[in-house]
Amino acid sequence: MGYAVTFGEVMMRLNPRGYERFLQADAFEVSYAGGEANVAVSLASFGRQARFVSKVPDNDIGQCAVNALRRYGVDTGCVLRGGERLGIYFVEKGASQRPSKVIYDRARSALSQARPEDFDWDRIFSDADWFHWTGITPALGGALPEICLDACRAARKRNIPVSCDLNYRKKLWSRERAGEVMSELMPYVNVCIANEEDAKDVFGIEAEDSDVEAGRLSREGFCSVARQLMERFGFDKVAITLRTSISATDNQWAGMLYTKEGVFFSPTYPIHIVDRVGGGDSFAGGLIYSLLAGSPPQDAVDFAVAASCLKHTIERDFNLTSVREVTELKNGNASGRVQR
Repeated sequence: MGYAVTFGEVMMRLNPRGYERFLQADAFEVSYAGGEANVAVSLASFGRQARFVSKVPDNDIGQCAVNALRRYGVDTGCVLRGGERLGIYFVEKGASQRPSKVIYDRARSALSQARPEDFDWDRIFSDADWFHWTGITPALGGALPEICLDACRAARKRNIPVSCDLNYRKKLWSRERAGEVMSELMPYVNVCIANEEDAKDVFGIEAEDSDVEAGRLSREGFCSVARQLMERFGFDKVAITLRTSISATDNQWAGMLYTKEGVFFSPTYPIHIVDRVGGGDSFAGGLIYSLLAGSPPQDAVDFAVAASCLKHTIERDFNLTSVREVTELKNGNASGRVQR
């Protein structure tokens, strides 16, 4: 078994206790996370060897972030030290009709100051069997678009499958810049992961007969989105998460996996949300785990959605669930009864 390698930024998360608003808070709880870091923790929790690649400041706060990943079994030997600071983000959990709110403070973060020569991708990938990154990483600017391209080319040279979660963030870059950079990177990607809005925001590809704000999603529309993505970039698979938002607290959650052999939809789960941040990353982690295990497409998307469903019940970003827990839910045990 090789390493599943993920590359991106790890940050400090600060959130008020419970459902307090920022304006009410007199204390903040601290944890550490980031899109690709969350995926690495998911994979390690499922028993896979997972390696996280990044750069953190050479101080105690940077070490805290590294320790948070080590705690859950992630290999951090390729996390570099240097740069100015660790990025921070603040999370205010929503409830009922009040949406969650996220505020970022990540300018001049250590990873955004990285240089291409910092990373020896041949060494990093020497024992790897998967590579995952998200659209957040090149969006951080600096040399990161070039570094992501170097990584993708090195993975392609070694025939290592590459997955990318589009993860468009409008606060980091414009749609035009995202489309330009991601279009150069996409030809190296085997598995593209997106949500209801990413394909539209990054590539102008929109699901027909769907309205995300109104909670109306069309399966046929998303099949069209996935087909267009595959035709444009040559992906092997496109996975799309399907979230119907009833309120900030209650959602319907499902997913789709579009392949050259056909399209596969998961069951839809009604979820009462404890913490939704990291939900998409847990879907990616479950999907990567299943594909590495050789699962057929239907089982892979079912496992990914069940894993992500469980993540929504866990505080903070990491999906701390086991293969057994996910498999039990996937196989129909959704009662939530006490286990003794």
